[in-house]
This record gives sequence, C-alpha cells and structure tokens, in this order.
Amino acid sequence: MSGHSKWSTIKRQKGVTDARRGQLFTKLAREIMVAVREGGASPEGNFRLRLAVQKARDNNMPLDNIERAIKKGSGQTEGASLVEMVFEGYGPGGTAVLAEALSDNRNRVLQEVRHVFSKHGGNLGESGCVAWLFDSRGVISVETGDMDAEELALQAIDAGAEDVKVEKSYVEIYTKPEELEKVREALVQQKVPIASAELLMVPKTTVELDEKAALQALKLLDKLEELDDVQRVSSNADFSDALLEKYQAQ
Repeated sequence: MSGHSKWSTIKRQKGVTDARRGQLFTKLAREIMVAVREGGASPEGNFRLRLAVQKARDNNMPLDNIERAIKKGSGQTEGASLVEMVFEGYGPGGTAVLAEALSDNRNRVLQEVRHVFSKHGGNLGESGCVAWLFDSRGVISVETGDMDAEELALQAIDAGAEDVKVEKSYVEIYTKPEELEKVREALVQQKVPIASAELLMVPKTTVELDEKAALQALKLLDKLEELDDVQRVSSNADFSDALLEKYQAQ
C-alpha cells in the first residue's frame, strides 16, 4: 500500500497552484453533482454525497461552491450528462494504473488518456485487465507533525481501522469502505487532525521500480491527473522516499 500512500502525500506537499486548485474544485463539484443525481441532495441519506462534501471541505473548497454543485446536481442540468468511466492500463515497468473519470464525452477522454499513456511509457489496456489488482478501501491521511505516530496508529485500530501505515511525516489509515465515516468521526472526536478521508482503489500488492522507470511512472500518474475529466488515478507502483524527493525537486 505504501506506493499509493507516498504518491498521494507527495502531491499534497508539493502544494497546489491557483490554476490547479481551480481544476481541483471543478473535479470536486462534479463528484458532488453525480452523487446528488444518484442519491439525492440530502447528505444525511446519501453516503456518497457526504464523502464528496467532506472531501471538498478537506480541500478548502468554499461553501458557496459546494452548495452550487448540490443545486446543479438536484436540477439534473450539468450533472445529468456526466458519465462515470474507468480506464485501465500499464505504466513503466509493467505497473498497473487505473484512471477514474467523469465526463460528458467518452471519446474525448479516451483519446486524452490513451495519449498520456503512450507519451509516458505506458499503454491503455482492456477493461478488467488490472482492476482485479485493487480493492476499494477507505483511506484516511493524517500528517503527524509532533504527534506520536505509534499512538495514533493504536487509536485508529481501536476506532475500527483494518490497517495502518506509519511513514516519516504522516500516517495512512485503511478501513473497509462502509467503515470510513465511523473511523473518521471517532478520530475527529479525539482531536486527530485529518488531512483527507476518501474511498480509493488501493493495490493489493505493490511493485518496486528502478529509478528511471519510477520517475517516468510518477510523470505518467501526474499527467493523467492533470486531465480535466479524470477524477482519481491509482497505481500499484512503489516509490522510495529518495525517488519521491528527487521527483519533487524537478
């Protein structure tokens, strides 16, 4: 699981430019709209919407933006034409890659995703070719700071977490999808500062790459996420701290 964790964390630490933040807010709004379309505008009765709104808040999305996205989803306007799709393929070194998208134009997204794969040492595969290598998991990230990471890990296990990964500056907590909210709320009540909490596709096992392939894989993952219609990208590539620092410095 560490490959996914480290890559997610390094992206947060790199910071987000105003342009990328605007793109992020657009993606968060789309997730909210689709969640409303599928399960209604009340967060209390719509698990997916609760998660989408919480993720928006975790990313400092303004409340006005959140409310506007809920209204759009309720009106069956912009949100009505968005379709969910998952693209699967292989990255450098034979790593598995999933790209989850929301779009009103499947052909456009398909062409863009295929282009990114081809340009950065990968290739798009058939549906089902790598999805079996991943599980849907709740993932809670905590930047530890001065906290005792081992103590935090015990708190998470007591709250119902299935697994905990302790890294140098953060802890990632893994839950069953249906337990994510419960574990998150228990940690919040204990004053644990949550950086993010979301449902992600987490690899069952990870693959280590040499430096050249690893840097190329990181570029591929970043470029996929930069596509406007791509919501999330998952990979089973594992990256050492040294490689991540080298990539971060580029």
